[in-house]
Amino acid sequence: MTGLGGTGRLADDLYLLAHHEATGKPHLQPRALGQGLAAGLLAELLMAEAIRVGRGSVVAAGGLMPGDDVSGLVARRVASEPEPLPVRDWLAFLGQTAARDVARRLEWAGYLTHERCWRGERWVPVDADCAFAPLTRIGAVLRPSGLPGLEAARHLALAGLAVACGLGHQLWLYLPPDADQRLGAALQWLDPGLRELIAETQAAVDSALLSHRV
Repeated sequence: MTGLGGTGRLADDLYLLAHHEATGKPHLQPRALGQGLAAGLLAELLMAEAIRVGRGSVVAAGGLMPGDDVSGLVARRVASEPEPLPVRDWLAFLGQTAARDVARRLEWAGYLTHERCWRGERWVPVDADCAFAPLTRIGAVLRPSGLPGLEAARHLALAGLAVACGLGHQLWLYLPPDADQRLGAALQWLDPGLRELIAETQAAVDSALLSHRV
């Protein structure tokens, strides 16, 4: 059953942030959305210590394998590479199917329903409050008395990736005026691998948007 607490998976929360809570309409262009969600999947593995990110590359770390099929497949793909590959290569590769893969995972969890419309198909949130809840949790962790420990790191990484893939405008609409400054300071407490992943995502999305405009 769905709930305001979410699935506990970073890419799931990022998907919900990136779509309208009632209609499911995306707030991002497909390429930015795909690369952002690819980064979300890598962040899940990074926080589970299944991979490491450093010096611009991704490498398997031998931690616990994720329990779901989507993250598990990504972890196995990373582990199967004989040499570390650049973060941006993984973002480009995983970004081709990340939106669909994460949407299906959310559908299995009961957060989305698959509908067909005149434009094709769309995943629509089952409950608007549950779809909006990730933004509420980000607001909570950016308060002076924010959440402690691992949960705080996950919500901060979520906020950092949301801004990196172009969702800052969505966050600042609902968060306090100084939330962007609080986030910038709080991100310094994240694991260096997470910070690097956020920076690489920002650069990849910026490059994709620039090439789209040229």
